[in-house]
Formats: sequence, structure tokens, C-alpha cells
Amino acid sequence: MTFARQKLGKIGEDLAVGELERRGYAITARRYRTPCGEIDIVAECDGVLVFVEVKARADAEFGTAAEAVTSWKQRRLTRMANDYLTRERVVDRPCRFDVVTVMFDGPEPAIEVYVNAFDAC
Repeated sequence: MTFARQKLGKIGEDLAVGELERRGYAITARRYRTPCGEIDIVAECDGVLVFVEVKARADAEFGTAAEAVTSWKQRRLTRMANDYLTRERVVDRPCRFDVVTVMFDGPEPAIEVYVNAFDAC
């Protein structure tokens, strides 16, 4: 991954955190490492534990940010969430997967929050 892509991802994640907090989410972890990869954001919203995937794109040349959350990525996020729940000893707690997309192809970044974007695979 190039430095420019890493920087774009970091800026996108920071914007996503700001938008989620504005909507009432309480951020409990960022960049949570698991053996399967990294969960971008773990948050709590209205008593629900939320695993958030952030996708940032400079433009839609290779597809939109939302299109990047493929079924393969959804399965991977599910495995990472299960790892989180096991490690943190979370039981009997409602959970969901949200996706935040950030597109940088306009004068201002366009931020979209997809609540309950997919079910666990």
C-alpha cells in the first residue's frame, strides 16, 4: 500500500469517527488488530456493539467505496468480529456491522453511513 493510500485511509477514518460521534456513537476502539486483520472502528450505539468498516476513495475510477465491501470482505469482518467478542469476553450483546464510506471526488468529502450494512456471514 502506498503512503498516499495510507494517508487517504487515515483521513477517511478520522472523518468517519467524527461523523459517527456526531450521530451519537461512542468509539471504544480504533484499528483493533486480530489475527485475521484489522477492525477499523468498534463503537457502541444505543446499547448495540457496532463493528465499522471504513472505505475511502479519491474517486470512483475503480468503483465506489461502498462497492469495495464485497462478500469476501464481509466474511472477513465477521471472523474479526468473532475474534473481538472472544478476546474481550463479550456475551449476550446485540451486534451489527456498519459501513462508512468517504468519497473525496468533490469539493468536500462525501460521507455516507450505512447502518446495519450486512448480516454476519
